[in-house]
Amino acid sequence: MSSDETTAASDSGTQDSPFRPEPTTRDEAPQFVLPLVVRIERNEPPARTDALETAARAVLVLLGDERSLGEGEWAQAVHDWQDARIRKVVRRARGAEWRRAEALPGITVTGRSAEVRVFPPVPLDGWPKDLARLQVSGTDLDDPKPPADPDEAVPVLWLSPDLDMSAGKAMAQAGHGAQLAWWGLTEEDRTAWREAGFPLAVRTAGPPRWERLLTSGLPLVRDAGFTEIAPGSCTVVADHPALRPDRRGPV
Repeated sequence: MSSDETTAASDSGTQDSPFRPEPTTRDEAPQFVLPLVVRIERNEPPARTDALETAARAVLVLLGDERSLGEGEWAQAVHDWQDARIRKVVRRARGAEWRRAEALPGITVTGRSAEVRVFPPVPLDGWPKDLARLQVSGTDLDDPKPPADPDEAVPVLWLSPDLDMSAGKAMAQAGHGAQLAWWGLTEEDRTAWREAGFPLAVRTAGPPRWERLLTSGLPLVRDAGFTEIAPGSCTVVADHPALRPDRRGPV
């Protein structure tokens, strides 16, 4: 499970933000969580990197869906979720479990080998029973071969090289990074990204690149420390071309 907070690298921390690690008035609001379910069949598990990228796209697809906007049927739930702490939980399903999950309102996003279904936010203690019974811990995956270097023109969610995260944890962190990138974009850039199908890559940064990314001013995810890693750990930097300080090459 990942119940994490995020913060922009350039945020001074002086405002009441949903991304500050210390308690704020947002902690007094009702707490919601964004559920994601990854399909992991026993004999055909998805590749790790593809699962991470598909989870990140799933978050973006939900944020850009008309049901999440304006007077849409999910808009109030999305608003309430974003008005408190930003939490995401990744669970896994196969067979009949997956079919029951697919029957609930949500959106299934498909990658090369991965399927991830994202659902509108639910109260922290109010999960639908068919999702609540799904397993959380132990979600881990492998890549059959190292992923290729990403296209410089594609947004990249760079994972910290210093942290050992399960696939489920890393999927939630990639989703946080994608969400921060989305919030940082202009409406024009959001529209362009959505119309292109939300292309993105998830990669682990080498140590020299990670050090540059941490001081780049790009959106930075910090973990709340509820699961797996220490509070305040920097997990992901969202390197969207439109958010680069000079809008030229990658950091």
